[in-house]
Amino acid sequence: MTLTLFKKAHLLASMALILGVSSNAAASEKVDVVASFSILGDLISEVGGEHIKLTTLVKANGDAHVYSPTPQDAQAVKNAQLLVVNGLNFEGWMQRLLESSQFNGVKVTASDGINVLQIGGHEEEHKEHADKKEEAEHHHQGPDPHAWNSITNVKIYVNNIQSGLSQVDPDNSQEYKQNAAIYIAKLNKLESKLRKKMEMVPLTQRKVITPHDAFGYLAHDFDLEFMAPQGISTESEASASDVATIIKQIRRDNINAVFIENIADNRMVEQIIRETDTKVGGKLFSDALSEPEGPASTYLDMIEHNVTTIADALIR
Repeated sequence: MTLTLFKKAHLLASMALILGVSSNAAASEKVDVVASFSILGDLISEVGGEHIKLTTLVKANGDAHVYSPTPQDAQAVKNAQLLVVNGLNFEGWMQRLLESSQFNGVKVTASDGINVLQIGGHEEEHKEHADKKEEAEHHHQGPDPHAWNSITNVKIYVNNIQSGLSQVDPDNSQEYKQNAAIYIAKLNKLESKLRKKMEMVPLTQRKVITPHDAFGYLAHDFDLEFMAPQGISTESEASASDVATIIKQIRRDNINAVFIENIADNRMVEQIIRETDTKVGGKLFSDALSEPEGPASTYLDMIEHNVTTIADALIR
């Protein structure tokens, strides 16, 4: 009897050990995914769920325009099975990182397939204001990389991410597709809500000042007009004439929607506010999410916060 009990105990212990090893193996089989910046990281988390191990290079409130990759970043990229980037020349440092890390996985460009706006291209929607804005152009050329500021584009981002995950982890492809469909349904619902919100703002009052020109796609989607002294990238510097032109337009058009950003140098906007006696309409989140306790810790929260903040300031 004692021997039988001993054998049973030994068998149970062996099974527990095997189950433990199996559990650890399952955990280690999570897909190693790297996102270039925080907004992509959130979208990947929504689609990948429990099946991924995610590393985000440029984290919350980080500026991807001026980011400098670390050795830890190179190691993460080297180990990644899937790398998701924005594309459209947003991550100017990415090619160097890929070469130094000897990345050998699958790379997904989230913006593939969107309707790309060229720098200044969204302004063609506002031809009646072209004469007022001509002097404020910053003469940049090429695609506008800030495509995530359009909910329509983010639906494409999500499908591209789902395809990438399904490619590297086909066993869980159905779950990735299901997660993507659920998230796109949330985007559709939010888009409808925000369009109703913006309808409250008269077309003649939809002029907005921000530090850098990151909201061209939002302007296109919601029929807004954005002006920014700093240009398309936070690396660029506003000239005195850029600032003077915007100040002149604020006074002429009685613009009261002036915003600061979470990642931009706000000194030029603060100067504009002082010289025009306008007030800050709020803080917008352009190229990065907020910290977890902030108002824009997810993409859904970010886009809702931005559109609602803009609309509320324009209605006043």
